Amino acid sequence: MKISQLFQQKKAVFSLEVFPPKKNGTIDAIYRTLDSVRDLKPDYVSVTYGAGGNPADDSTCRIARAIKEDYGLIPLAHLTCLNSDKAQIYATLDELEQAGIENVLALRGDKNPDRPPKGEFKYASELIRTIQERGGFDVAAACYPEGHPDSPTLEADIRHLKEKVDAGASHLVTQLFFDNEDYYNFLYKLREAGIQTPVQAGIMPVTNKSQIERMVSLCGASIPKRLVRILSRYGHNPAAMMDAGIAYATEQIIDLLSNGAHGIHLYTMNNPEVARRISGSIGSIVHCINEQED
Repeated sequence: MKISQLFQQKKAVFSLEVFPPKKNGTIDAIYRTLDSVRDLKPDYVSVTYGAGGNPADDSTCRIARAIKEDYGLIPLAHLTCLNSDKAQIYATLDELEQAGIENVLALRGDKNPDRPPKGEFKYASELIRTIQERGGFDVAAACYPEGHPDSPTLEADIRHLKEKVDAGASHLVTQLFFDNEDYYNFLYKLREAGIQTPVQAGIMPVTNKSQIERMVSLCGASIPKRLVRILSRYGHNPAAMMDAGIAYATEQIIDLLSNGAHGIHLYTMNNPEVARRISGSIGSIVHCINEQED
């Protein structure tokens, strides 16, 4: 099923994100995560592609195929373009199509000073256009409620986002954020710019202080004072930080859903306990929203 259909059928789409192991990791870890969350029945599961500007191996396609065939869930395969040429993009799309994958999240990809860009793609909008010209895929795109780190202003970033939508992005997934007002203000600005595409809120529970500090440095998200106080008080205690971080994320999600967010995309960091605890807290809320009549 193409994910754009889910947004037509449901008021609130709930999805999870997993990622292939680092160079020295084992791929079994991601399957253990999937084993633990399959019964949560997320609407779809996304699988990342070469974080940090590193070239991806074939694990993204293999994992996406397993999500579909072995776990009976809808996969969304990430695809980046900065370090690829068109031949490589077409080859990857062919591989995904052969595996029965219908959904792609089209991304520029992270810049890596050790790997000069190929030069054929500079922006995600160019990748989206290439995928749509080829045909056969439902294409999602990323967005940044606080603006992309490389963009001079939020307004400039929204203009680039409009190019992604005009190129054929069917729905948007936000980068992580910790203040819901940033999401609401961003959504208002999108509508003013003529972007009516569903915007799924990306939420990352803060369960590890050093990990979230690294993520924030990469994506440019800000940390509200309330969360700073949580990190300061519980960051040294893993169990307390886990409980506090999950509570904070759950509160965020409930507020977002109560205010009409099109859905929640949970960045699990391959931690099934996080996914299970949050899903258990919000499952009835998502069900209630989707059962409500217009």
